[in-house]
Amino acid sequence: MIFSEGHDERVLRAAVMYQRQGFGQSIVVGRESDVQAGLEAAGLGDAINELEIVNAAKTEHLDTYKDYLYERLHRKGFDQADIHRLAARDRHVFGSLMLAHGHGDGLVTGVTRKSAHVLDLINHVYDVGPHDGAVGVTAVLSKGKIVLISDTLVHEWPDENDLADIAERGASVARALGLEPRVAFVSFSTFGYPISERAEKMKIAPEVLQKRGVDFEFEGEMAVDVALNVNEMKKYPFSRLTGPANVLVVPARHSASISVKLMQEMGGATVIGPILTGIDKPIQICSTVSSVSDILNMAVIAACNIR
Repeated sequence: MIFSEGHDERVLRAAVMYQRQGFGQSIVVGRESDVQAGLEAAGLGDAINELEIVNAAKTEHLDTYKDYLYERLHRKGFDQADIHRLAARDRHVFGSLMLAHGHGDGLVTGVTRKSAHVLDLINHVYDVGPHDGAVGVTAVLSKGKIVLISDTLVHEWPDENDLADIAERGASVARALGLEPRVAFVSFSTFGYPISERAEKMKIAPEVLQKRGVDFEFEGEMAVDVALNVNEMKKYPFSRLTGPANVLVVPARHSASISVKLMQEMGGATVIGPILTGIDKPIQICSTVSSVSDILNMAVIAACNIR
């Protein structure tokens, strides 16, 4: 597992825990002196010989990485100097390049920078834009229940086809976590009332899934309480859901972010993710407020190849 931010003490603690708990080899990107100092500050100085440390500026693979990156970016306004700065000096890009060349099985990054910016950097190496199939799914654990909310990372304002894609990715993550997916397209409107242009796409998206013939339950558009509360759901006996939804597809990224953070701050929910799905390799982006256990959880998700 590649941990791209070897200068951060939280990342180093998580990397050591990942390896000592038997999940796999931890590969830390950073200068050896910085990693050594960070480990000693964390009381883990003896772990320096357990971790594999890779210095982006000194790796023997740097020219190969730069050639690969240049081929991807030279028609997007990047010259050779830009490529060198990205490959040799940016930890997120370098970690992505390592993964792309098979020099690690997964990547955990994003602890020291905002998620949206990290996603842009990863997009230099992988196709993780809104139309590339990438989706962010966040797991919210509260009161013994788990609900997946998507898209919390990639799509700013998805249309009905994007929403259907997001639903399929969310269902896939649910199954990877051992859940039988029940997807709800949530809105302030429930089955056509109140009528609103803003809710229209949430009504059309289930029709898109219906035409695709997917093999999981889905319904919408519906308010969150209807999607999650059995008693409220009973008021709509025609609903195709056989129980409370465990995957919520929301109208836009801003509403997803608000929902997740509100649950976390006021509801005391445990939040895992967003889990980045729909790309070729397992890459997970942590938030800047991640704890050591949060980073470890994301590393395990990457190791389990949940994507």
